Formats: sequence, C-alpha cells, structure tokens
Amino acid sequence: MSWPTIDRNQSPVVSDAPAVLNDAVREKIRSFFDRYDTKRAVLLPALHVVQDALGYVSWKAMMEIAELLGIHPSSVFDTLSFYTHFWTHPKGKKVVVSCRNLSCTIMGGAKVLDAIKEELGIGEHQTTEDGRYSLVTEECLAACDHAPCLLINEKLHKCVNPADVPALLADENNDRLDMPRSDLFDAPGRSESSEPIAAGGGNGKKD
Repeated sequence: MSWPTIDRNQSPVVSDAPAVLNDAVREKIRSFFDRYDTKRAVLLPALHVVQDALGYVSWKAMMEIAELLGIHPSSVFDTLSFYTHFWTHPKGKKVVVSCRNLSCTIMGGAKVLDAIKEELGIGEHQTTEDGRYSLVTEECLAACDHAPCLLINEKLHKCVNPADVPALLADENNDRLDMPRSDLFDAPGRSESSEPIAAGGGNGKKD
C-alpha cells in the first residue's frame, strides 16, 4: 500500500477560476469593517457571511476572503478549520447536529443518532442524495438539561426520543426558529454614535 503524495506548494484553486463572492457578499463583509479595529478581526463574520450565501466556504472563497481582509489565505483556513460549524464542501440544505456528550449519551443519544442514520440512510459527515440533509455530531450543544438533544440548522430540539425522529425529519418547519435572530449580525453597520468593537487590544487604527 502506498500513500498519495500531496504537493503543499500546489494551490488547490485553479489560477484563472472565476470569482465566487459576488458584490453583495463583498459589501456585506465590508459593512463589518467599521465595527472592528482591524480588518483581520472581521474574519469570523466574513466566514459566516460566505457560508450563509454559498452554503459552504470553498478554497476559492477562502482566497477571496483573504484578499478582501488583507491577510494570508492560510490564516483563513486556520480559523475555518478550528470550528466545526464551517464546511469546506457542499452540504445539505439542513444540517442535523446530534450531541454525543455524556449527558445525551446517558439519556439515549446514541439510539437517537442511530434512528437518524436509519431514517436518512446516511452516516456521519454524509449528505442525502437529494441534498436535503447532512448529518454530523458535536461534543456538546450546551443543553444538557434537555438531553438527548439535537440541532437542525440553528433550531434546538430537546428531549428527543428515537420514536420522534421520523416525524421530526419529515417536518418542513423543523429548522424554523421560534424567535428572531440578533440584529448584531444582520445589521448593515454600526451607528455613527457607537464605538468600534476592540479586537485583541489594538491601537484603534484601521487597516
């Protein structure tokens, strides 16, 4: 058996590949610049903006984010790869996140996960053929008092039983939030009277 050789000096992106971030996405990222002391500090919001728009953050998108923020592409990848929330390849329209921590395991979380796999016909880190669902697990969803729990996109489902799974996954509204999202992310930018958010004790100068 031989292991494939990877040339890390070879870019995974074709040099003349078309841009993937449109003007609206770029402008949304720029709207965060006045909230922070440096453009580098906008990296996490930028990743969220891109994933919301494209569904995932491709290698090409990472390079364009880096250019927009004036940082090296490796800094974008280092940050993206630290968080399990971000995807580097296409995912389903809805992502089911099953908690695998101790509280959920004791309360039957493993059986719930098995029921999800059986109902969707996929394993962890896989996507259904129709592109409707992807399945992943997380170490903790911070809802131990409602174990076993799971997320469908951003909506938390509490005290889920294996018998609940078929109806839950068939529900078209299973990812609809019961309350509005914060204005912090969706706001176009800070008001003139507000102060920018400090990032890492910077000197207040913008890039």
